[in-house]
Amino acid sequence: MVTTRLQPTRDTVLYDGRCRFCRSQIALLRWLSLSRRPDFISLHDPIVAERFPELSHEDLLRQMYVIDPQGEAHGGAEAVRYLSRRLPLLWPLAALLHIPGSLPVWKRLYAFVARHRLSIAGSCDDGSCRVR
Repeated sequence: MVTTRLQPTRDTVLYDGRCRFCRSQIALLRWLSLSRRPDFISLHDPIVAERFPELSHEDLLRQMYVIDPQGEAHGGAEAVRYLSRRLPLLWPLAALLHIPGSLPVWKRLYAFVARHRLSIAGSCDDGSCRVR
């Protein structure tokens, strides 16, 4: 987990705004978040590099991050687990994601989906989200 120098006033989700798969998942999160809506910012927005210089562009392309109000950065499967505790409509998922000892499985599954997101949803708008 990375601690950022900036502590946002509410949860901030950093995602690849050029990736079709990522945008569809963020649209779902927006809908599920109801009134506890986090800020959603594309990693391609210049404000991300300015506000969160501790997170490299490559890391942000590799996985979604959630920056909590204490400035802690939760990435990938840990970000999904974090959001499952914060958003009431995701609480049923939280029970599954928090089975003791299961985090390594969720991390592998998240990494697999992230690597294959172009196959799942088609290429990004401009091809810039290819993960190396």
